[in-house]
Amino acid sequence: MKFTAAREALLKPLQAVIGVVERRQTMPILSNVLMVARDGQLSVTATDLEVELVADAEVSTESGGEITVSGRKLLDICRAVPEGSEIHVSLSGEKLAVRAGRSKFNLATLPAAEFPVVEDIKAGQTIQVSQAALGRLIEKTHFSMAQQDVRYYLNGMLLETGGKYLRAVATDGHRLALCQAELGGKIDEQQVILPRKGVLELQRLMSGDGDLNIELGANHIRIQLDGIRFTSKLIDGRFPEYERVIPKESPNELKADRGAFKGALQRTAILSNEKYRGIRLVIRDSGVVLQAHNPEQEEAEEELEVEYSGEDIEIGFNVNYLLDALGAVEGDEVTLSVQDSNSSCLIRQPGNEAAAERTMIRLFRAARLLSDR
Repeated sequence: MKFTAAREALLKPLQAVIGVVERRQTMPILSNVLMVARDGQLSVTATDLEVELVADAEVSTESGGEITVSGRKLLDICRAVPEGSEIHVSLSGEKLAVRAGRSKFNLATLPAAEFPVVEDIKAGQTIQVSQAALGRLIEKTHFSMAQQDVRYYLNGMLLETGGKYLRAVATDGHRLALCQAELGGKIDEQQVILPRKGVLELQRLMSGDGDLNIELGANHIRIQLDGIRFTSKLIDGRFPEYERVIPKESPNELKADRGAFKGALQRTAILSNEKYRGIRLVIRDSGVVLQAHNPEQEEAEEELEVEYSGEDIEIGFNVNYLLDALGAVEGDEVTLSVQDSNSSCLIRQPGNEAAAERTMIRLFRAARLLSDR
């Protein structure tokens, strides 16, 4: 294998795939990237056995071939050489020679045959969606994914298809976020759970321009975007029946300026318990009072003018969950509806209930968050 490429042309695919290369691997081959050079094209593949990324670049090929080499070392070399440099790469025995100007590096390699790749995912259906729509679904729900939860099916995001809609749902047992987008045509009903790492990598890769195809298989999902092929294993499990826990309409509804509400929460939270982050909302016709306490007997309180109709209610939540929810809802205003002091609440954008694209966040009431009073 022997090829020549501009520094920027080689740097781009390496930067695109390096996110799935773990620094510490039990399998040495997973620290490497697979490089395949043929007919003026270079394909760079990285995987952690859960997520696979493949990126392409145009190169000048003298002789084709394939090999694996340390992804991070090669990336560091490309970053370190001067901008505008021409990089010459050649394979000699078990060493990969990388030369740029007067700099020369010899890197250890492993055989390409040992590198695990996902060839055919046996897609059951293919969905066409805009990058902007899929990016919005991920942005509005990813913060609710669980992290290292023993309920492994919560450590990811549910993508649900059916009718004309693509829906994203995430929950960690304390809050649930849902966002859906209307598609152009009718699609089959299907549920898949994309693992957390796959969701975050996909979010990092999307530019927001153009359309993409989502291929859904029994065990994998594959998405092609901007010269990068994203493939991820799916979590084998049954996602909770989330529709059953979304609160019904409530007469107790609060409407507030989103920015003012967020600022009041941030200020009050300064004196909340550092472990539980509990904050109490005292909601009345005259407005809402935000209260926080901590074990040092310090207190914070702030009044906020809101529009409210319903019964007087006192309810507490983890303030970080409230702030995450407000960050996900679009628009200048936000509505918060709740049944009573022992129920969860529903946060959404006003007038967005019946829209083709909607976002809602449910926060589950947890009494233990107020145990520091």
